[in-house]
Amino acid sequence: QVQLEESGGGLVQPGGSLRLSCAASGRSISLTPMGWFRQAPEKEREFVAGINSNGAKSIYGDSVKGRFGIFRDDAAQTVYLQMNNLKPEDTAVYFCNADGTYFDGVDYARGYWGQGTQVTVSS
Repeated sequence: QVQLEESGGGLVQPGGSLRLSCAASGRSISLTPMGWFRQAPEKEREFVAGINSNGAKSIYGDSVKGRFGIFRDDAAQTVYLQMNNLKPEDTAVYFCNADGTYFDGVDYARGYWGQGTQVTVSS
């Protein structure tokens, strides 16, 4: 099993940036695809970004393309989500996911999940 802990959320103004971190423990994530999802109040969970096991490929949800970046540091057992040009509609709880399916379709039930970190975009 792998345990995931997200951090880096907070309150930011529209147009601002945040970097979320996902620290993994329990086993190595070096051969594990990793991803980020988010869920806003009264909305379904939404896929944000995924990265394959060696970091060579990444994929993004349509609403964040061009603004968000996912990258990984396997030596640090950490995956990051760099969020730029944030908008109020990005407000949500952001969840880290390990061993999920992100390419050729997204599986919203697969893998391991963190507890989430709140991101609020507001002036």
